[in-house]
Amino acid sequence: MSDRQPRWTQTWMDGPRAAGVNLGYPGERLGLPEQGPGAVAGWGRRIGAVAVDWLLCTWAIAGGLLRFQGNDVGVVGLGVFAAEYVLLVSTIGMTLGMRLFGIRVARLDGGRPHVPGVLVRTLLLCLAVPALIWDRDRRGLHDRASGTVVVNL
Repeated sequence: MSDRQPRWTQTWMDGPRAAGVNLGYPGERLGLPEQGPGAVAGWGRRIGAVAVDWLLCTWAIAGGLLRFQGNDVGVVGLGVFAAEYVLLVSTIGMTLGMRLFGIRVARLDGGRPHVPGVLVRTLLLCLAVPALIWDRDRRGLHDRASGTVVVNL
């Protein structure tokens, strides 16, 4: 390993970790394990789960089962997506896509999320932008607003 210092653009673009600041692993501040069950879920699993849920709700249900066409598929699909999230996350803590990818939504104390928090989380998730702004614990604004975290099963 070399003692060469990174260029200033690398430290700025890669964040504080590239500059040598130890921020710990995602979830450490929340008291979660670094790996395995209960650890903060990675982005690949989260994106995969949302993609499966979105495709299921738009293509299979709105387009296939309900036979909507054109722009209506997206609007109805979003409604089905929101209903799926509220119903499944508030009752079993995960959607079908989350189950497939081995993740779940949990309150910060480890329990299943409450309905009001799930409603807030779902609304912000459907707006998309809040879900794309996250902290070092991989919690989007929708997770922070609802007091939840997505963890591995």
